[in-house]
Amino acid sequence: MRILLVGAGGVGTAFARIAARRHFAELIVSDYDLAKAQRAAAAASDRFRAVRIDARDAAAVAALLADHSCDVLMNAADPRFVMPLYTAALRSRVHYLDMAMSLSHPHPESPHSKTGVKLGDDQFAMAGEWENRGKLALVGIGVEPGLSDIFARHAADELFSEIDEIGVRDGANLVVEGYDFAPTFSIWTTIEECLNPPVIWESERGWFTTPPFSDPETFEFPAGIGPVECVNVEHEEVLLIPRWVNARRVTFKYGLGEEFIGVLKTLHKLGLDATAPVTVDGSQVSPRDVVAACLPDPAGLGARMTGLTCAGTWVSGTGKDGAPREVYLYHVVDNAWSMAAYGSQAVVWQTAVNPVVALELIDSGVWSGSGVLGPEALPAAPFLDLLTDYGSPWACEERTPAARH
Repeated sequence: MRILLVGAGGVGTAFARIAARRHFAELIVSDYDLAKAQRAAAAASDRFRAVRIDARDAAAVAALLADHSCDVLMNAADPRFVMPLYTAALRSRVHYLDMAMSLSHPHPESPHSKTGVKLGDDQFAMAGEWENRGKLALVGIGVEPGLSDIFARHAADELFSEIDEIGVRDGANLVVEGYDFAPTFSIWTTIEECLNPPVIWESERGWFTTPPFSDPETFEFPAGIGPVECVNVEHEEVLLIPRWVNARRVTFKYGLGEEFIGVLKTLHKLGLDATAPVTVDGSQVSPRDVVAACLPDPAGLGARMTGLTCAGTWVSGTGKDGAPREVYLYHVVDNAWSMAAYGSQAVVWQTAVNPVVALELIDSGVWSGSGVLGPEALPAAPFLDLLTDYGSPWACEERTPAARH
């Protein structure tokens, strides 16, 4: 399988390092910054090549796919580049994978109660074209979304007869030494998902929104992480899971912490979360790009980080035996392990491993399909088995029903 990897940041570099050990794929590593692509390729394998790419230019991306006879476009770039890359893959009749979906746009009159353009709407609008070409666009196949959706599929197939709620819950106890504020993931993406109105799904109501950081709850995370306050955040799982998994309610909550929420609210008040360029001394600059440039690159924080990151899916409902059941399916990565084993910090490694697993399943024919599919549309067991084979097992923790608050 020949893969055009677009984006050589932290996640893209981790993707290349993981893929290099599986020997099913040849990578063309690309980035707007050629030197970054060259470093990512060289750090992974001498089998991989590096090229420069402008992810905004769908025609140029399509030409690159053809020049290198690629089978797949793997999008590891910021979500603002989803649509040109998605379009290029469709034009080129190659499979497409991403870890974040096309951007949302809040409802113009009622942003905190009604949805506008939802995450992924622009992609799903083109599903028929993908089906007609017989190609697969596997969207949201990182860790969240991605592995969290696969956990939802597994719960529906193997653990529950009826599901009341599927709640993705993300928390960590990571500490970055030497910085007062250092996000462990792309600040551009973090601002986007945290400051947009969160979406909730209810079977009797459909999709609706709430104000950012709403409905705080304390969730007990495993592996010694402990209790973390989590709040509603806009995320793809809420838009994906209800399409293929029956549940009365689907939510996503993120353990941000009071300080992080305070910083994001301040950025919003000052307009520093805006993406539209402003004029500064005759130059056009995006405030959000300036914020990102002023913060440390998450990819380079691994040596200063300690702790664990946990991604998982909490499910409540009726078990196969007819009794109430509540479980938390989760995946934990220790930063010390990911740095020692791969040279990548825990958050980016945990994100990157899942599309590699998915591509190996597609390459072997275990996963197949056409059109626009989320991870929960495909069988969970082969994925979870292969993830364990990668040396990064998942777990399922039984919890006492209705006792989490």
